[in-house]
Order: sequence, then C-alpha cells, then structure tokens
Amino acid sequence: MDARSPQTETTIFVDLDGTLIRSDLLWETLFLAARQKPQIMLQVPGWAAAGKARLKAELARAVDFDPALLPYREEVVERLRRARAEGRRIVLATGANEKLAHAVADHLGLFDAVMSSCDAVNLTAQRKLERILDDCGEHGFDYVGNSHEDICLLERASEATVVAPDRAAAKWQKRTGSQHLDDAGGQLRPALKAMRPHQWMKNVLIFVPMVLTHEFFNIQMLVGAMLAFVSFSFAASAVYILNDLLDLTADRRHRSKRNRPFARGALAIPMGIKLAVGLLATAIGIGFFLPDYYLAVLGLYLLTTTAYSFALKRMLLIDVITLAGLYTMRIVAGSEASGVETSFWLLAFSLFFFLSLALVKRFTELQDFGVGAGRATTGRGYVGADLETLSQVGLASGFASVLVLALYIDSMEGAEQYTEPFLVWPLCPLVLYIIVRIWILARRDQMHDDPVVFIMSDWRSQVMIGLGGALFLLAALV
Repeated sequence: MDARSPQTETTIFVDLDGTLIRSDLLWETLFLAARQKPQIMLQVPGWAAAGKARLKAELARAVDFDPALLPYREEVVERLRRARAEGRRIVLATGANEKLAHAVADHLGLFDAVMSSCDAVNLTAQRKLERILDDCGEHGFDYVGNSHEDICLLERASEATVVAPDRAAAKWQKRTGSQHLDDAGGQLRPALKAMRPHQWMKNVLIFVPMVLTHEFFNIQMLVGAMLAFVSFSFAASAVYILNDLLDLTADRRHRSKRNRPFARGALAIPMGIKLAVGLLATAIGIGFFLPDYYLAVLGLYLLTTTAYSFALKRMLLIDVITLAGLYTMRIVAGSEASGVETSFWLLAFSLFFFLSLALVKRFTELQDFGVGAGRATTGRGYVGADLETLSQVGLASGFASVLVLALYIDSMEGAEQYTEPFLVWPLCPLVLYIIVRIWILARRDQMHDDPVVFIMSDWRSQVMIGLGGALFLLAALV
C-alpha cells in the first residue's frame, strides 16, 4: 500500500473488523439485535452452539444494518483510494457475514471483490489464507490486518500492513518490522470517558436525607452515605456502558453523542463488557457493607435501568417517569445507607423536580433531530410535533415541585423541623429560578443534553444551590 512503490501485479486483501473499521461486526450486530429485537436474544446461545458462522449469519439476517454509520479508519480508507487510483486490485477479505461485508463494500465502492463468511464457513485465519491463495495463485498478495487470526496471512503476504494490532499481532509486527498503522490510541482515557465520572455528581442526592436531618457530624451516617455514593456511582457507570452499547446506531446519528468511545470505535466492545461487569461486581460488593435494604434499592435500580435500556426508553412518557424515579431511588438509597427515615415530602418534591429535568433532556434531544423527526430517527417515543407538549408538561412539573416545597415548609413536619420556617421560604423562588432558566435555555437551544450535569456545572445554578444550602443551615442553627 505504499504509494511510492506500487506493486500493481499483486492484489491487496483487506480485513474488515478492527482493520477497515474500528469495531467488530459480530459484537455490533449482537447489541444491535438486542436493541431492535430483544426477544431473539433467547436464540443466541443456540446459534452460538451451532458455530460462529451460524451465529454471524443469523445476527446479520436479524438486524437492520446501515454501513454508513460504522466507525471507519479514515487513513486506511484513504490509502485504499490511492491504491485504487493506481490501478491496484483490492479485495475485502473478512470473517464478517457476507450480507454485512457486501453492504460495506457497496457503501465504500473501493473493492473489486468480496470474500466473507457464510452460514457454513467462518472465513478467518487459515480458511481465509486458503481462499486468498486460490484467488491469487502464484502472483502473491498484499494483506492488511490487525489480529492474531491474521498472522498466518501477514506472514505469507508480499507486503504486510498491521493496523491497530492486538497483542499477538503487535509482537509479530515488531519482530518483522512490517508496516504499521495505529490510530487507535490508548484504552485508559476512552474507558474513563465511557464510565462518565462527571455523571457521578447526580449521586450527591444520596447525601440529601442525611443533610436534612442536620446530622452533619455523625460519622456512621457519613461513612454509610459515602459507601453508597461509591457503590451507586460504579453501578451507574456499568449502566451507562450498557446503554452506549445498545445505542450505538442512535448515538452515531447524534451530533455530540457520536463522539462517545463506543460510537466512534475508540474503545472495543469486549473491553466495555469487561469494564461493566467489573464495575457492577464492585458496586454490589460495597453494598454488602451497608444495611440489607440498601442492596434491595440498588437491585431495584439496576433492574429498572436494565428495563429502561432495553424497552422503557422508547416508550412515550414512561421513559421520563422512569428517569424521575431513578433519581428518586438515589434519595431512598441514601436514606437506607444512612439509617434515616424517608420523607414523603422529599420524595414528592424529587419526583416532580426530576420529571421536569427528564423532560428537558428529551426536549433537547428531540430539538437536535429537528421539527420533522420521527420515532425511527430519534430512537425514542417522540416526534418533532411533541416539542411544545414536552415544554408545557416539563414547566408544569417543575412548578408542581415548587408547590410541594412550599406546602412542606408550611406543614406540621416543616414546623417540627425548623424553629423559624420562614427562613427557608426563599427556597421556593430559588428553585423556581433554576427550573425556569433551564427551560428558557432549552427553548433557545443552549442547553446541555443532560440538565442535571448542567445544574452541577453552571455557576448561576451553583449560586442558587449555595444560597439554598445557607438557608437550610441558618434555619437548622436558629
């Protein structure tokens, strides 16, 4: 593939998974099937038992596949374009199923032929080499690959190019000094980004029940809340990874989500699965050091988020009510971890407040797709015509949360909690300011796609939160 010394007598054979694209179509179609047709996942073990070729074929038939959305390695594609301009014959030689391979070839328009797996044959390693030797005969061939399964082909190639190699292929490349192309980068930074540690700020809600009891220096409560915070954060990160894997297609259509690690192929899907399992195991392990009911709340949270990932997120209104409930579960988890009785008023306020924020999230997502967006485009239960309704319901829900707060301050419970309840009355306009400002920014198309993270990072919202905290502290001390 060196433009300075073209070998027009040899054919270039190019691998697909991990080489031409930064992903693997077997994993891509597995999660695509889980998203599009979750019921067929029950058949996957049987297909796998029948062999890898059968599994690839069945998944390829099951999914609606768009090759234009794949994370192509642009440098590899550009080299192939130059080689084609020089008159080289180029063949896509891949272990991916023939349906997917031909779709990719048709999309790129760079290949003279396609060699791929079928229902009965998984075209990898030695099988692929035999097919290539049958095709090129005595003329030799050039090969572009990336994995340990490609080593037998790289060794026989007249000119070998190793792209973003795995450990075995990297050792072979260093030993032989073959051409090397690696635009993958390290895995640590994408892994951390996939965990979304900035989203852990949402779990500060776990400390709310303890703070409202004014037990600021109770070490047992504080340790319990801190352990719950870490546990919930790791569990949430595992869920974020699962969501990203299920939403690969939708994320690649989104103007900002397309840059997420899995969507752009910066982090391998198997690595993401291992990371999610490790995070989940750690979260549950920490839970064993907390009261039993905490693990029950964590289990309900995980069950709900799993249902949300597979089905609920595409259901009209059910999705935003679920999101509001998930935020409220954090407060319940904090109550259980700290040994504090859960307040009805706090739960009611949380449900209405976070329902408003969940509707902001859907509003901004739908706004990104445009007025004429349909359910197939958004991947949700909303269409462009729903923008105004989402806005109206979201504002109403936000106002309801302020009403609940006002009623609590004026209630017997509020009077028992605070000697001078009038000191916390200014909380109502402070919360009202946060809600209305968020909706104004959303209508202006200036809102972050996650309003909770926006509140935590916006200095004006931070000022309002700081003032509210000062009011609570003053009322508690009086």
